[in-house]
Amino acid sequence: MNTALDFSEIDAGMLAEVGGKAANLGELTRAGLPVPPGWVLTTEAYRQVAVGLETSGEGLAERARRHLLEASVPATVHETIVKAYTALGDDVPVAVRSSATAEDLPFASFAGQQDTFLNVVGADAVADAVRRCWASLWTDRAVAYRESNGIDHAAVRLAVVVQTMVDARVSGVMFTANPVTGRRREAVIDAAPGLGEAVVSGAVNPDRFTVHGGEILERRAGDKRLAVRALPGGGTERVEATGDAPGEELCLTDAEVLALTELGTRVEDHYGTPQDTEWAIDHDGRLWLTQARPITTLYPLPDDPRPGLRAYFSFNVAQGVMGPLTPMGASALKAVASGGAGMFGHGPADPLDGPAFMTESGQRLWVDLTTAVRSKAGRVIMPRMLQLGEARTGPVVDQLVTDPRLSLAYTSRRPVIRGLRRFAGRIHAPSRVLLALTRPRKALAYTARVGEVTDRRLRLPADATPEQRLDHAQRVLVNAFPFIVSIMPIVITGYGLFALSSRLSGVPLGDMQDVLRSVPHNPTTEMDLELWDLSTRVEPEPFRKEPVAELVRRYRAGTLPPIAQREITKFLDTYGHRGVAEIDLGVPRWSEEPGHILGVIANYLRMDADAGLAPAALFANGARKAETAIARVAAEAGRKGRWRAAVVRFALGRTRMYAGLRELPKFYVVKSLAGVRRSLLQVGEHLVGLGVLDTARDVFFLDLREARAALGGGDLRGLVAERREAHERESRRRHVPRMLLSDGTEPEALATPAADGALTGTAASAGTVTGLARVVMDPMGAHLEPGEILVCPSTDPGWTPLFLTAGGLVMEMGGSMSHGAVVAREYGIPAVVGVADATHRITTGQEITVNGAAGTITLPS
Repeated sequence: MNTALDFSEIDAGMLAEVGGKAANLGELTRAGLPVPPGWVLTTEAYRQVAVGLETSGEGLAERARRHLLEASVPATVHETIVKAYTALGDDVPVAVRSSATAEDLPFASFAGQQDTFLNVVGADAVADAVRRCWASLWTDRAVAYRESNGIDHAAVRLAVVVQTMVDARVSGVMFTANPVTGRRREAVIDAAPGLGEAVVSGAVNPDRFTVHGGEILERRAGDKRLAVRALPGGGTERVEATGDAPGEELCLTDAEVLALTELGTRVEDHYGTPQDTEWAIDHDGRLWLTQARPITTLYPLPDDPRPGLRAYFSFNVAQGVMGPLTPMGASALKAVASGGAGMFGHGPADPLDGPAFMTESGQRLWVDLTTAVRSKAGRVIMPRMLQLGEARTGPVVDQLVTDPRLSLAYTSRRPVIRGLRRFAGRIHAPSRVLLALTRPRKALAYTARVGEVTDRRLRLPADATPEQRLDHAQRVLVNAFPFIVSIMPIVITGYGLFALSSRLSGVPLGDMQDVLRSVPHNPTTEMDLELWDLSTRVEPEPFRKEPVAELVRRYRAGTLPPIAQREITKFLDTYGHRGVAEIDLGVPRWSEEPGHILGVIANYLRMDADAGLAPAALFANGARKAETAIARVAAEAGRKGRWRAAVVRFALGRTRMYAGLRELPKFYVVKSLAGVRRSLLQVGEHLVGLGVLDTARDVFFLDLREARAALGGGDLRGLVAERREAHERESRRRHVPRMLLSDGTEPEALATPAADGALTGTAASAGTVTGLARVVMDPMGAHLEPGEILVCPSTDPGWTPLFLTAGGLVMEMGGSMSHGAVVAREYGIPAVVGVADATHRITTGQEITVNGAAGTITLPS
């Protein structure tokens, strides 16, 4: 096997042989782009030197580096290096660069993880630099980066690029899409005199240029106080700039900026995706491209063929599910949304397509708000709705309406009114509001009956065929929302009366939050309280001593102590359809994987909580505070008229009766999803029998259409493996925009940042608490000591068992009526939601003060 290849012999398909950097340089060379000449020492050479290298265990990085630095290099490899280097010319200065097989990939760039050696002169110096490149595959940072991206150390190899140095007058980096805002086709260029190492390493404040549509939008001079320059005979030096204002003059002309942008466009067009490039301009004015890699941090764009700028809102963010959805989970939610859209007269011809306003990107669902943003009615209604459920998005929408590309286009309110009338008629809103006002027992009985009918609709004969199960699944999903949402007029009546009481009494809504403490009929709080109560009844010994995995094994074997076995089974019979990220029916339920619940019980039993701080006692105390609050608000109303006091007492009594029902529709929808999941697992078993899938759960990496087509046979195991790998990769994404424009812009990134140290959000639950923060990104296995303040991205009901011991709550997402805010109020814990980057700006163990009435978090100075 040839261990040295010229760039002209390399293409993008040779990743395993030459690594990511070399594959890109070969591809760019073959595309006719201006790449300095060079060659690559292939991964075969590394393999020969790395024989016997252990890739696991303690001290891995240090052991691996030492092995590679001390191992003997085969004579044939050394001869190849000398011969290929000599072919470039006599003592030509070169850059020696690492090129790993896990590098410059579409999902992980690994930029800067391995070493580069500049201005290397002489064959022996090149051979030494090659060895040091091999060792740099095992730097601590490279090992940690691979582990964080789920890449197997043993599968990674390293090639080494040897490329002719450019004697650069000026050099730098260029992104062909704005890496901060995400806007596509907006080039961002950083430039400084000398070699690009100064810019890449962050050693200099470079000049910055931003270009879009052939127009230079920004020219910003950096201080450029440092330049890295090549030394005669090899090596580099850092040269400090002299003078009072060395950085005032820009180091690129406008013509050079536009030429760079044109080059970037060619590179992006070749790859079909935005690129992070390195470039240099030599002293003759010639432009060189020294590297290109994908920009891996950009969020993928929705595939939407419609013209013009479009604005999307993250459905996942609204639901508190930051991770990706399984293909079946997304397919199911599209079917549910189709049923909902049909209630307004906008259902699609095929429910499996999903409604026109819903699209998919990054394995998450997005809601197209363009029509609402561009309509007079939408601009009135939407900000108010967002303030309740996703407060941070409201100001973003306010900013969007000023964009001339999203100018007002729909002025008539008739379509909105027509749709609302249709919706209200379908759910019998007037009659149910009247029922809620006049016959509360019947209203509550109706909500229970919806649950009973939902359970009946989920039943299927045990001998149902796979085709029948898929037919049934589609019926359940499409009809779930129209039926279950009929509860909402009753819920809205409760909150409407809450607002009326504020108006009649003159007490601001923010000062009435105690009325909403410890409300009855909330299935989520009932579940949490039952779980705590269960922990006080079970035999404590195994939960205090044994790890969760052993508890799960014993529960499944039926060998837990008798009370624990019986009570946990009873709990899961009622609530086992729930789980973390439960809107995705591709995610296992607690009944399937009870480890989370058993771990929560174990955590409760390890606590030494005061009896007065037990959740049941706190919940009862909250109910008493609510009655006191009602009396106070009624008294304020009475000062304006005796009849007002009576109306307020009546109204707030109804509010408490119905407010907890807000969680009930989702409870029933999730139960429907869990029922469909159980049925689809049987379809999966059938497909395993046909040889289509490996395991029954693989069915969730198909969508509903694909599952039906698979009944005809075939082999989808490769497709499932690809999708599972992509899902795991996407689950590691660290940032998901709440809003996204079709040109890639993340509008929130354009907002003016808050003052240093200021953490503000939406007031969600009144009260002030000072305590230690506990940052939790995933509730599975999380432990929260009594009184600690939970800091998290968002929550769904799978998180709420943690609320029982939390002293306060801080969430990055949500509004005053979002799930986490509602439950926090019911538990009486101070909460602030919609706090930008809270999980990064607050650290575990830090003492913070949460003011749930003011919407502020104070950090230590």
